[in-house]
Amino acid sequence: MKQPQSTPANTHQRRDIVVIGASSGGVAALLALVQTLPADFPAPIFVVQHVGADSQSILPQLLDRVSALSAKHAQDGEAFAAGTIYVAPPDHHLLLENDRVLVKRGPKENRFRPSIDALFRSAAYGYGPRVIGVVLTGYLDDGTSGLWSLQRLGGVAVVQDPQDAESPAMPINALGYVEADHIVPLAELGSLLVRLTLEPAPATPRVLKQERELLGIEFQIAKANNAFALGIIEQGQLTSFTCPECHGALTQLIEGKLIRYRCHTGHAYTANALLGEVTQTVEGFLYQAMRGLEEAHMLLQALGEHFTQERQQQVATLFFQKAEVASSQARHMHEAIVKHESLSGDLQFKEGYDA
Repeated sequence: MKQPQSTPANTHQRRDIVVIGASSGGVAALLALVQTLPADFPAPIFVVQHVGADSQSILPQLLDRVSALSAKHAQDGEAFAAGTIYVAPPDHHLLLENDRVLVKRGPKENRFRPSIDALFRSAAYGYGPRVIGVVLTGYLDDGTSGLWSLQRLGGVAVVQDPQDAESPAMPINALGYVEADHIVPLAELGSLLVRLTLEPAPATPRVLKQERELLGIEFQIAKANNAFALGIIEQGQLTSFTCPECHGALTQLIEGKLIRYRCHTGHAYTANALLGEVTQTVEGFLYQAMRGLEEAHMLLQALGEHFTQERQQQVATLFFQKAEVASSQARHMHEAIVKHESLSGDLQFKEGYDA
């Protein structure tokens, strides 16, 4: 198969690859969408819906009941066909290569597997202008980086109108970094996809060789190949930060206005996701400190009671005083935990969009 960078303008090629990402509120949105698609929809549809790693996903069965199209969990290595909805299985990335689907347990991205970004990047890398990428309702910002890459290689970027989304953060974040080609409410999405799949695919835009190389490396990482051996560290600027997942070194990657991070073992984070992980780590440390102080209070109190029974009141008083100090410090630590706030940028994006 020819690679996108060498694909000329070809009116015989259509926009015939549809990739969709959703998170919170996504099941209801996907059910509503697929009901509007005709039985002769001329493209395969690939879906990443965030689910727990241990979940027993029944999303394909739900979609199959209400759609004229067939829906199934993707099987590693199977050839894909128009008119079928392929859903990422839990705890596996869904990727595209050589007109086949890949189902792999590569490193998590933004704490997720399956990752919307991983699906979008693989589609962009292999099919460029033929791809239609859709970001639906959800929390945080998975899908933003992938949608940016997809559009850079000539694909169409579609985002659900945040005011129409059950959880608007994911669409809002996408719109914060990507100038979407279409922003539509869910009710209009089906007819838009039908129209877009009838359009000819244009030539692939020229991109820097380094961009193309990075995209290929990240695709290989999602396929569970060795990130360090692939040279991911050399692709960006090495930072002093460490990966919250494995404590590996993080390298900083820039995509337009978007800042991302990859560790040398392969885990990936946007700035928002990394801040969220750091915030959770800090909260964990605060709880550990509070627990230690409360245990110190209990031990000092018990020692004070022991020396009281032994009629050594002076020693007992000293332990009781120290117990009160530990108790006071534990209360202050609890107040710090209550006041501890997330450092992610989602709220700022929401305020800016609503304004």
